[in-house]
Amino acid sequence: MKNRKTEFRFFPIPEWKKEEKYLREQHKNGWQFVSVSGFCLYHFKKCEPKDIIYQLDYNPDSISQKDEYVQIFNDCGWEYLQNYAGYSYFRKAASDIDKTEEIFCDDVSRLDMMKRVFAGRMIPLLVVFFSIIIPQIIMQSQVNTPINRGLLVFFCVMFLLYLALFISFAIPFWKYYKAIHKK
Repeated sequence: MKNRKTEFRFFPIPEWKKEEKYLREQHKNGWQFVSVSGFCLYHFKKCEPKDIIYQLDYNPDSISQKDEYVQIFNDCGWEYLQNYAGYSYFRKAASDIDKTEEIFCDDVSRLDMMKRVFAGRMIPLLVVFFSIIIPQIIMQSQVNTPINRGLLVFFCVMFLLYLALFISFAIPFWKYYKAIHKK
């Protein structure tokens, strides 16, 4: 019987909750999360099925003060697993958790995490979008050669991909922001 497995899973930036749920389900099915590497490759090892809560925190600055950062979570009973793409991965047995206990104890700190994701991930993409992709579309549309038409198609596809990425982040962020401010 196979004791290890690797799965490819892609979770867009604002869907860290889905990723946490995925890792929890894997553990319930007898696959303990070991690490994530490469481009969305999740590594697991066979284990006894248990209900384990996984939580992620986006804090790219935590690397500079990693020992203190990890110790804060360890003091609360969270096991640190790894950092990947700015996210820190933690886990804790569901039986050791109060029903309301999470890494983020309130909506404001969760919104703060989403703002850190925006600053760390979306702002660089916006810079590329406005400084490279849009100017290239304008430049390539002004010259009518086969190469320029090919480049125009390429940059139009990139434009649509970036736009989809921005929208996939903006909608959950806006919904969460509005939900918090209704309270």
